[in-house]
Amino acid sequence: MYQNLSSYRIFYTVANTKNISKAAKELYISQPAISKSIQKLEESLGTKLFERSSRGVALTDSGELLYTHVKSAFETLSIGEDRLRRSIELGIGHLTIGVSSTLCKYVLLPYLKEFIKENPHINISISCQSTNQTLKLLEEEKLDVGLIGKPYLLKNIDFYSLREIEDIFVATKDYLHNLSVRGVRHDQILQNATLMLLDKENMTRQYIDDYFQENHISLQDIIEVSNMDLVIEMAKVSLGVGCVIKDFVKEELQNGTLLEIPLGIPIHKREIGFAYNRDIKVSDSLEKFIFMNPSVRFSTHKKAPSQVTSHILSLAYPEESLLFYNFILFLLNFVLS
Repeated sequence: MYQNLSSYRIFYTVANTKNISKAAKELYISQPAISKSIQKLEESLGTKLFERSSRGVALTDSGELLYTHVKSAFETLSIGEDRLRRSIELGIGHLTIGVSSTLCKYVLLPYLKEFIKENPHINISISCQSTNQTLKLLEEEKLDVGLIGKPYLLKNIDFYSLREIEDIFVATKDYLHNLSVRGVRHDQILQNATLMLLDKENMTRQYIDDYFQENHISLQDIIEVSNMDLVIEMAKVSLGVGCVIKDFVKEELQNGTLLEIPLGIPIHKREIGFAYNRDIKVSDSLEKFIFMNPSVRFSTHKKAPSQVTSHILSLAYPEESLLFYNFILFLLNFVLS
């Protein structure tokens, strides 16, 4: 166990050639050096490994037993070397990405669709959780990269901005009409409406809460959910006013399903981008991922592309959240029907 690899390489070559002279030529070392190495290995293991004769050498029973394991070990090393060379030639790599469910659907998956086209041999694992949890996992070196909304403070984390996003409030025409019937003016909508917001653990919610506080906006009725898709769907069935990212409801705004509520003081745009631990060496796979062609980087689509899923090794998502999400969508569809 404590012999170095070269001693076992010599033993393995001598056992294969059955001749010390041939082994010396194959390994480009002298015959005395080979004999000395075999002798030291036998002394270390406390057993004779070869029987010597004028015709060469032959393995003893102990030598046969050791040879079986050494042969397996060198074959495993050879396979590892071949796979490493193939990995280098093909650009094979692996990335573990942390992201919120909302950014995963609307930003990451469209981004991955184009990335995989250019880098088909890089395997992807996705871990879905809040931005705060993603930052924690990055600090613990359990993720390669996170797609996040830029927080106020970043500790030991580098941030590469992808784009700006804009938070807005939306509602249906019917819901806004009902508010006006009750005498609610346009500048009083947020104070009097049922507001649908992400939960307090979400970075977006924290950003919006700061906006409310800075502008002295007091809220009456709040519904908290864990997923922006639910906020959008609930707004579409006139359950209240939803706070959403504007790019994610472009279709609804264009066709009039939802209306943007004008604000006296607009919410400042914020950045989303890739975050990674600055203390970790950036791998080739991560560098390719972060610095992909800008024309690809900024594209967003409404639906997640199915082509991406076959290249994703794993998608970590709490099962309970998925069940709850599907149940809520079922109820909303039932109400609409």
